[in-house]
Amino acid sequence: MKFTATQIAGLLEGEIEGNADAEVSKLAKIEEGTEGSLTFLANPKYTSYIYSTQATITIVNKDFVAENKVETTLIRVDDAYKAFSKLLEYYNQVKMNKTGIEEPVFVSESAAYGENLYLGAFSYLGDNVKIGDNATIYPNVYIGNNVTIGDNVIIFAGAKVYSETIIGNNCVINSGVIVGADGFGFTPDENGEYSKVPQTGNVIIEDNVDLGAGTTIDRATLGATIIRKGVKLDNQIQIAHNVEIGEHTVIAAQSGVAGSTKIGKNCVIGGQVGIVGHITIGNNVRIQAQSGIGRNVKDNEALQGSPALSYGGFNKSYVHFKNLPEIIQRFNTFEKKIDND
Repeated sequence: MKFTATQIAGLLEGEIEGNADAEVSKLAKIEEGTEGSLTFLANPKYTSYIYSTQATITIVNKDFVAENKVETTLIRVDDAYKAFSKLLEYYNQVKMNKTGIEEPVFVSESAAYGENLYLGAFSYLGDNVKIGDNATIYPNVYIGNNVTIGDNVIIFAGAKVYSETIIGNNCVINSGVIVGADGFGFTPDENGEYSKVPQTGNVIIEDNVDLGAGTTIDRATLGATIIRKGVKLDNQIQIAHNVEIGEHTVIAAQSGVAGSTKIGKNCVIGGQVGIVGHITIGNNVRIQAQSGIGRNVKDNEALQGSPALSYGGFNKSYVHFKNLPEIIQRFNTFEKKIDND
C-alpha cells in the first residue's frame, strides 16, 4: 500500500512542507528511516536525526523549528505522537480489512453472523453462535456452543473461546488466548484425593477489551467471570474463576489473579504481580511489578513488595534492607562490647 503526503496530511489535518506528491509504503523509526518510509519526531532527544534521516516523509509538531537543512518532507500537526498513533490505527484497519469465508471451515447450521465477516481457514463455529458485524476471525480459531460476539471484534489465529462466553463490541483477542476454560476447582476427600467441582458459569467480556497473547480467563464456578469495558490485559496473564476486573484497568504480563477476587476501576498493575483469591482491590490502585497482594486494598493505594507494603513504606524500608549486613555487623560489635564490659 502506498500513500502520498497529500493523503496523509488530509487524514491527519496536517500541513505539508515539501513534496506533496512524495509517496511512502512503510513505517520506520526516525533513526532508521529509508527511502519510501514514513516516520515521526515527537521526542526532542531524537531531533538530531531529522537532519540525517532518509525517510521520505516525517510527521512533526507545528512548532518544530529546523536549525539545519531538512531533506525529508514534513507534515506539521498539533501533536506528532498522537497523529502517528492515529495513522498506525488507520494502517491496521486497512491491512486487516478482510472479508469472506475461507475453506475448509466448520460453521454450525444454527450459527449466525452479521455483515462483512472474515472467517479464516480451519476455524470452527459451534451451535447457536452469534457474531455481529465486521468480525475478523483468523485461521484455527475455535468458538464453542452458545457464544455471543459483538461488532468489530478481532480474534487472532489459534484463540479458543469456550461455550457460553459473551464478548462485547470492539474487542481484540490475540493468538493463544483461551477464554472460558474450567476454573481450578477441586475438593479433597478423607483420603486426600481430589474430586473436580463442576464449573457451570461463564465468562463475560464487555466492550473495548484487549486480551494479550497466551492470556487465559477461566469460566466461573457459578455466575460469571467478568472483564469490564476498556480493560487491557497483556500477554500470559491468568484470570481465575469468578474474578471481576473493573473498567479501564490495565495489567502487565505474567500476572495472576486467583479466584473470586474483585479488582476496581482504573487500576494499573505491573508485570508478574500475584494476587490471592477472595479479596477486594479498590479503584485507582497502583501495584508495582513482582508484588504479592494478600489483603484487601483500599482506593488509591500504591503498593510494592511481597507481601506488598505501601509504595512509600517500601521505599523507606528498602533503605534499611540494603544496609542489613552493615547493621548486623555493627550490632554484633556492640553486643560483644557489652559482654566484655
